[in-house]
Amino acid sequence: MKFSVFQVSRKGGRLKNEDRMGYCYTRESGLFVLADGMGGHPEGEVAAQLALQTIAALYQREARPTVKDAKAFLAESAMAAHQQIMRYASHKAMLDTPRTTVVAALLQGTTATWMHCGDSRLYVVRDGRLLTRTRDHSHAERPRPHGSDMPVNRNLLLTCLGSPTTPLFDIAAPLQLQRGDRIMLCSDGVWGVLDDAVIVHTLSSDKPVSDAAPDLAEMALRKGGVHSDNVTLIALEWEQPDSTREDRGVSTETIDEGVFASTIQAGMPSDGELEDMDEDAIERSIAEINEAIRRSAKKKI
Repeated sequence: MKFSVFQVSRKGGRLKNEDRMGYCYTRESGLFVLADGMGGHPEGEVAAQLALQTIAALYQREARPTVKDAKAFLAESAMAAHQQIMRYASHKAMLDTPRTTVVAALLQGTTATWMHCGDSRLYVVRDGRLLTRTRDHSHAERPRPHGSDMPVNRNLLLTCLGSPTTPLFDIAAPLQLQRGDRIMLCSDGVWGVLDDAVIVHTLSSDKPVSDAAPDLAEMALRKGGVHSDNVTLIALEWEQPDSTREDRGVSTETIDEGVFASTIQAGMPSDGELEDMDEDAIERSIAEINEAIRRSAKKKI
């Protein structure tokens, strides 16, 4: 498995950057995650960091060297991240909970599967065209009844991790990848000021992703101006093992069996008072989401 990847996070006109992103991989699998801590609630950066670290920890546990069931893993890890955030808030006796959006993509073999909750997005570009992108869990992207054209607040989300209500998330069917496919995970600081046409044009240029990604970040910051949101993205280009391109490529075939590489910071955020991941809470979350999946499947029969 080989891919080229570049990640960038730039602070806009906000007091602090609550975005977090990173990736990790084994010999035969790669995980890419981005979270955008939500303003208006306390410690959004902690929620985002907890989401990344929880998902990465479960990936390290399950990827041996691949995850057996990509869709189940993404569902379970999202619920586990939510439970960790809620546990953190309870541990701190917080009156309001830290909250975050999240988007994660799992690449294995020649397929990509992804999950998102909130309005952090994933784009797939193929041959210069937008193949697909996620649809935000927001009032702006929710179908409006009877063709209403009433204005809506795009910042009003329908779901997120860390909310007192159980989060909702979408998991895409596996996508068969082709050489040259480009995938981008980004916060709303990117797509909120750059329309899809600009994103696709820049992402699908002849430049390597190591140039296209910072170009997009700079464009978003300039267009956002002094009040720009924080700008965070991970862009990758899928390449087959026999690819001859050398630009910042990661070839997982060069690492040994059982090796786990990661750009996601280890350890827990804040003052380190949070205990290790609660396995019982994770197992309860897994059971809840599996039951929800079974109920949903029965309804479709």
